Order: sequence, then structure tokens, then C-alpha cells
Amino acid sequence: MITQDNRFIISGELNFETIMPIWKSSLALLTTHSTLSIDLSHVTTTNSAGLILLIEWLNYAKYNNKTILFENIPQQLQSIARVVGLKI
Repeated sequence: MITQDNRFIISGELNFETIMPIWKSSLALLTTHSTLSIDLSHVTTTNSAGLILLIEWLNYAKYNNKTILFENIPQQLQSIARVVGLKI
């Protein structure tokens, strides 16, 4: 995870072991910025845990009047979302 101003760059795996540390790291940025861009271009693999994390970010943003922008969502994650009927 790398942060640049209001940009949060995720790298490596998004799975059930990695999403909680990523979530906790992102909270510091979410509380201090009204808009946060999350770049997923360096995600190597993901599973349904990655989708859960994206949904949590969206829910947090909705209830705290924040804006979340996702960049470079991996095809694997888009496929999982499509299977469950979500548009991300």
C-alpha cells in the first residue's frame, strides 16, 4: 500500500488475510480527505474478499459523505462482481 495525497495504491493480493490491514490503513485517508482515489492496478490476485473491501469502502463513503473513486479494477474482481450482480 502506498499513499499519495488523496490516492491509495493497493498492490499484491486482495484476500481474506490482507483486506483488514488494507482497510485499517485506508481509514486514515478516508477520515482526512473528502475524496479518495483507490488505484488497484498493482493487485496481483483477488477473490470475493476484494469485492467485500470495495463494498465496505463504498458504504463508508456513503454514510460519511465521502467520494471513493476506483481506478484500474482488475478483471478478476470485475468478473466476481458481475457474477453476484454488482456494478462497480
